[in-house]
Amino acid sequence: MDKTFDRLPRTGLILLAAITLGWGLNWPVMKIVLSEMPPLSFRGSCLFLGGVGMLAIAHFSGQGVRIPRGRLPAMLLLTLFNIVGWNVLAIYGVSLLSSGRAALLGYTMPLWGVLLSAWLLGERLDKRRLAGLGLGLTGVVFLMGDGVALFRAAPAGALCMLGAAFSWALGVVLLKRLPLGMPAAALTGWMMLLGSLPMLLVAGVFEWPRLHIPSLWPALGLVYNVLVAFMFCYWAWNRIVLMVPVSVSSLSSLATPLIGVLGGMLILGERPGWHEGVAALCILGAIACVSLAQRPSTKAP
Repeated sequence: MDKTFDRLPRTGLILLAAITLGWGLNWPVMKIVLSEMPPLSFRGSCLFLGGVGMLAIAHFSGQGVRIPRGRLPAMLLLTLFNIVGWNVLAIYGVSLLSSGRAALLGYTMPLWGVLLSAWLLGERLDKRRLAGLGLGLTGVVFLMGDGVALFRAAPAGALCMLGAAFSWALGVVLLKRLPLGMPAAALTGWMMLLGSLPMLLVAGVFEWPRLHIPSLWPALGLVYNVLVAFMFCYWAWNRIVLMVPVSVSSLSSLATPLIGVLGGMLILGERPGWHEGVAALCILGAIACVSLAQRPSTKAP
């Protein structure tokens, strides 16, 4: 079982940097895949293939893959919020909004995560973490720029992304509150595999006539999602969540939407503005506050 720290160890920092790039760049990649593939078929197939791959890795590396006796209800609850709620709402949200704006709304997750962790887990919020939260959310507001107008133009997309953010935050908190005592690879694999089944079932009923073999770039985007965004990033995120308090893992993810916006600029041709510059400074300040707030635990293991 993973030991919990009040700060990210070096391994966690490396994983966090990789997640920031992997998930951040995936927002524009999703837009490319969605141009040729229905949303539930896309997300469900990624989850299914990623889940099978993670369970295979866990099995052949000698880790246990069985769900502990009596823990299936907890596994299903974690899957509902961490996988189904987040992925279904996010994939519809990103199809209705620009990739950068969808990423920004999705990464209001730290706000919900910090508040839910204080309520459900009793985690202490010191001044530095609160300052980091404030700076990070200020950065998100600046990155949204004309987000109010976009909200009015596409309320369904904005609501989907806000609902996805809340679902993900609640799932992260529940992952800490309902520990399953499983290796991260097996835990990730089972959540992805179980979460894929209802998506593929609904996709088979409603999206079957729209399915076709995608062209080169959407196909490469699909491969990127399976190998990077799902198999690696979900595994790494679960490792980080099990390492540190929710307030640390959530606030540490604030750089991801910045990468999402920058990726949208580079890949989809979105133009940068002064909002992005101010937001970058705010988000970097938030990460600095979280880093200063991290300190070794003095509690006995």
